[in-house]
Amino acid sequence: MAYSGEPILAEDLLFRPNHSLIDQSLHSRLGATTTNGDGFGIGWYGLGRRPAVFKNIEPAWNDRNLREVAGQVRTPLFFAHVRASTGAAVQRSNCHPFRHGNWLWMHNGELNGFHATKRDLITAVEPSLFPDIEGSTDSELLFFLALTFGLLDDPLGAVAHAVGFVEDVSRTHEVAAPVQMTVATTDGSSMWFFRYSSERQTRSLFYSTDITTLRALHPDVPVLYQLGEETRFVVSEPLRDLPGAWNEVPESSAGVIYPGHDEIVPFQPIAP
Repeated sequence: MAYSGEPILAEDLLFRPNHSLIDQSLHSRLGATTTNGDGFGIGWYGLGRRPAVFKNIEPAWNDRNLREVAGQVRTPLFFAHVRASTGAAVQRSNCHPFRHGNWLWMHNGELNGFHATKRDLITAVEPSLFPDIEGSTDSELLFFLALTFGLLDDPLGAVAHAVGFVEDVSRTHEVAAPVQMTVATTDGSSMWFFRYSSERQTRSLFYSTDITTLRALHPDVPVLYQLGEETRFVVSEPLRDLPGAWNEVPESSAGVIYPGHDEIVPFQPIAP
């Protein structure tokens, strides 16, 4: 789940919706697994020069510290992720969101055949970035490949080059359908999100309808009047069943959100 808008308490995002991310950690409706209990993480922007992250390997539904922290964090840009490991160790450094400088990154999915391609992929990371890789996941490595290909200057192009590179390396190892991803990333001002898989059967991803439209559709829903005009959500699964509130991100698409503007554009990997 990614949120951008007026500052809001993290607990209002994590715990209050009917199908909140905490509920999804136990009862996912659309995910590859029903239960996502291999750790969690949140990231937010506050008073510091770079975003804060709080992660744990405990299940999100069972972490009292998460509820304590969420009740005190008020932020205009918030990332949250619950993890179901696809093979990498259950350890704090493998929990999302990943951070580099003032950037955050979350990934849902996997790089198929990662055991075979890992060496080729990891040696392609820019040498100055390499020491900052903390964990062992394909998700974090994809982040650092995007950084290598210019994420800071051109997020859409950098992710396209990173995915194209992964697919190219995978072909040399005869790995079929190597990329399965929905991704959200931010520099603290803007947010970018991606839905793509090599086999064009990507996991679910949704973005929220603008608040003005939703208030007109549902004038009797109080929570809509507690959210600012710039509120935008990007989620793997809708947070509540509210007709007209959620729009599926089209297959092979990317989106960008920043104050006063949001758009969806086609996404196509760029091969080396």
